[in-house]
Amino acid sequence: MAESVVHVHRGGKLVALVGNPNCGKTALFNGLTGSHQKVANYAGVTVERKEGRLLTAAGKTLRLLDLPGTYSLHPRSPDERVTCDVLAGRAKGEKRPDLVICVLDATNLRRNLRLLLAVRRMGLPVVVALNMADLAARRGLHVDAEALSAQLGVPVIRTVAIHKEGLDALRALLDQPEVWHGGPVAAPTEAPADDHRTVKTMLEALKLDQDLPTLPSDRVDQVLLHPVGGTAILAVLLFLLFQAVFSWAEPPKDLIEAGVAWLGQQAGGALPEGWFRSLIVDGVIAGCGSVLAFLPQILILFFFILVLEESGYLPRAALLLDRLMGSVGLSGRSFIPLLSSFACAIPGIMATRSISNPRDRLVTILIAPLMTCSARLPVYALLIGAFVPQREVAGFELQGLVLFGLYVAGILGALAVAWVLKRFTQTGRLVRPLMMELPSYHWPHPRSIAIGLWQRAVVFVKRVGGIILLLTVALWLLASFPAPPAGATGAPIQYSVAGWLGAGLAHVFEPIGFNWQISLALVPGLAAREVAIGALGTVYALSATGDEAAQALAPLIAQQWSLATALSLLAWYVFAPQCIATLAAVKRETGGYKLPLIMTGYLFGLAYAAAFITYRVALALGAG
Repeated sequence: MAESVVHVHRGGKLVALVGNPNCGKTALFNGLTGSHQKVANYAGVTVERKEGRLLTAAGKTLRLLDLPGTYSLHPRSPDERVTCDVLAGRAKGEKRPDLVICVLDATNLRRNLRLLLAVRRMGLPVVVALNMADLAARRGLHVDAEALSAQLGVPVIRTVAIHKEGLDALRALLDQPEVWHGGPVAAPTEAPADDHRTVKTMLEALKLDQDLPTLPSDRVDQVLLHPVGGTAILAVLLFLLFQAVFSWAEPPKDLIEAGVAWLGQQAGGALPEGWFRSLIVDGVIAGCGSVLAFLPQILILFFFILVLEESGYLPRAALLLDRLMGSVGLSGRSFIPLLSSFACAIPGIMATRSISNPRDRLVTILIAPLMTCSARLPVYALLIGAFVPQREVAGFELQGLVLFGLYVAGILGALAVAWVLKRFTQTGRLVRPLMMELPSYHWPHPRSIAIGLWQRAVVFVKRVGGIILLLTVALWLLASFPAPPAGATGAPIQYSVAGWLGAGLAHVFEPIGFNWQISLALVPGLAAREVAIGALGTVYALSATGDEAAQALAPLIAQQWSLATALSLLAWYVFAPQCIATLAAVKRETGGYKLPLIMTGYLFGLAYAAAFITYRVALALGAG
């Protein structure tokens, strides 16, 4: 998913939200701004900025800036550096905040208060949102907001951001003139090292220094974080995910395909014979409909990812995989960006900003495209549906097993590339221990899941109606002109520009079993992976001769391709060179063309080699 970049208004008083990761800061931002949000990038860097419009109780309009989460003001990663630069007034194109809302997690004041003290030392006006107070109370921690305010010397408002509790009080507080006056900057003798002692004294005064009882999350972690049992549970979860992608998606997929076929028939019957009918039926409907049919698989994949994220399980998965990733020169912190890349490589690459080690960050960017993104899922689903029979093996769907194997192949390829980089780079051999916060488990909020799925569906449909439609129409034009000469007996597309281009590319891809139709479909697929399916639909619709009607794509290729060709194309897409949008994201994140060129070259080489070996082995086994 590409970044949304807009111009943001720089006038008016600026309020900055600051807090540790997982303190509920973003939920507070959403509650205070509603739909009045803008997303852009900080000037000169690729870290995303979220700005919104906050209305106070008296109707005053303030600019609210959601700063990246940080544990301290000693930055270790690009996003933490942005937070420090904004607070210090060093951010290019952004003024220093007029006031800071410091969001504290009431369940973990010991760590959160250290960041608050560091912000206060900068001399900025500060108010505190004591968030997750309800969760703290359920754990036996009763935090007195007035007593905490007296200890800190700043206003404290109790909030439960996900339920919008305390937000009106916070808005009313911002109307009070006295909160906009900051205290004096701390004297040089007040070093950050004194924070620990100061926090300890505060907690003792608030009677919050006692050890917490064992929480339900701790008991669950004894099972889910077990080195053997926990890893087995993670493997089973991932396996069931890929089974569900096929078994759950079939009914809605069949409905979409039937609807597209009906629409094509209606359009064909209503429009007169000619180029416009061909454009609508063979170009738009056949191309876009072929891609739209795979929306259910994509939404099922995202559903599981969102549930795992919302429940708090993802950081545990990163911890479980830290040893495995350490063996190839990475840390478990790379897991979440890589998991995000299963949805789309672009947010996965953007998520590497949280990795503090520069070498780990670059390696994670390089291997993120090897995670099977959702754009490849339509290609996999088409080929598996056409060439793998629907039957059970040991109680599991064979098609789901094959899909799981393709995802595993991508993961193993990524680990192999990381291992090679570890062996041939000196910094790759250094051991970097993993330290990360494990949030408490909680039930995923249905509304959050629904919003996430809706956003993904909108993005996918916009791509179908945007770039995929544009490229499908462009391909139809190339495949329809010039018209075949008088007396021609072949399909019209063979005499077109696309036919000539496909015939030329076929010489390059013939050693790996690709015909001219596949070779041609790979070209628009460089813009977006799923476009290849629409391109195949358009090419085969225009390849029909005589009175043949355009058939459904899956049975058509099952008749015309060999199993060896299908397996070769699957192997190609495991390692296929990235779409243009991903390469552009890599260029933005790394600040140059070197890494995108390296990525393109090594992925093309891996894809060609994997397809060649697969095709030749399949031929030797009689699958030609």
